[in-house]
Amino acid sequence: MARKGPDYAAPVRRILVSLLLLVLLSIFLFWQIDSPRAERMRSAVIDRFVPSFEWIMNPVTRLSRMVAGFESYARLYEQNQELRRELQKMSAWKEAAVQLEQENAKLLAQNNVRIDPALTSVSGVVLTDSGTAFRQSVLLNVGSRDGILDGWATMDGLGLVGRISGVGETTSRVMLLTDPSSRIPVTILPSGQHALLSGDNTAFPALDFIESPENLRPGDRVISSGDGGVFPPGLLVGQVAQASDGRLRVRLAADYGRLEFLRVLRSHPAERLADTGLLIPPPPAEFIGPPMPAAMDIDPAIQGPATAEPEAAPEETEDD
Repeated sequence: MARKGPDYAAPVRRILVSLLLLVLLSIFLFWQIDSPRAERMRSAVIDRFVPSFEWIMNPVTRLSRMVAGFESYARLYEQNQELRRELQKMSAWKEAAVQLEQENAKLLAQNNVRIDPALTSVSGVVLTDSGTAFRQSVLLNVGSRDGILDGWATMDGLGLVGRISGVGETTSRVMLLTDPSSRIPVTILPSGQHALLSGDNTAFPALDFIESPENLRPGDRVISSGDGGVFPPGLLVGQVAQASDGRLRVRLAADYGRLEFLRVLRSHPAERLADTGLLIPPPPAEFIGPPMPAAMDIDPAIQGPATAEPEAAPEETEDD
């Protein structure tokens, strides 16, 4: 078995490492010397060797820039997520503000609408649309406990919507003007003609039984006439519109697409006079013709026998 020779690598490594540590320690101590001569030497060394090491520092510089870029990207991502959350919150607040603005506008419109001062009202919220393909109605959150009676008219912020057609304790049903069973008398202005507004399950109810259709023009105002005591007179219904088939219809003033609040008008039947009093005295029933002359006082002696009362005829007896 061959013997191994002496190992000279280990002592050489130790010597080189020791020299390297000594040189680094010397450079460190030299760099810490505070003197003008040492500062000039340091500047000369930096100017001599540092520019030649730029190719070595370039990857380090790029790596540091990449790390800074990743850190900046992480901060931007966090800020973006925070802005998204704030934007979502702001969208929710905006939607709530728009809804409140619409509700406020509708309530203000209800306050500004001009109706008969004698009519008072109760405002209710539309709960749900209970209409079907053959029935057009909505439910309100007011009922008999609020004094609602069957047949009262309902309006939104501008126009007539329908009438109460069923009252419960806390809710009531409103039959819309578009319901096929709805028939109301209306007046068309400025001509003043009377007609019947008939619902036919469409957004534009038809006008029937018009006196003179040739005198009507699209855009004429349609109001309730009050005939028959169905609705109070003077309530705005809509405007006259002519369909493609030539039939006259009504473009309703109420916004049926967004019924949220309705005003129920308290209306009572008109009082009927049972006694005409002395306004129109009835004619006498016992005499028909011209009036008789006034009676004059005449002396019975002057009248004579002609004016005397006739004697009573003798009574006939059985013997005669």
